[in-house]
Amino acid sequence: MSGSVAVLYDETALLALGAGNSLASQFVANTEHGPTRHVYVPALCLLSADSLRKGLADHVGALPAAEIVELDFSGLSAVGALMRDGVEWHLGHAVHLSRPTIDWPDGRPVVTVRPELYADMPLVRTIRLPE
Repeated sequence: MSGSVAVLYDETALLALGAGNSLASQFVANTEHGPTRHVYVPALCLLSADSLRKGLADHVGALPAAEIVELDFSGLSAVGALMRDGVEWHLGHAVHLSRPTIDWPDGRPVVTVRPELYADMPLVRTIRLPE
């Protein structure tokens, strides 16, 4: 998607958004100002965050700018391989979606409160979200 800017929200970013973090909210608000800006939400990250903060999935699902990404077969295979390597399931979905693809040759950075979770993940870029 040439000329487009995209980010992925992991579980920690979603929890920060639900707690009213201004920068997390700003990413979403800025996305509404242009068709070339995207906030993607891995479904497994949303599931994990909603299990920790009741109602978060409903809130995020109602945001027009948040694009929830389902786990398809290729994602399932990738997340399964990451889990066999010791990566938590919800992180695996963010890792899979962050890596370069034909549509996103530079990948998509993961917005996270805990970038250290991705330190050993090849081809994963992060944007640290302050708490």
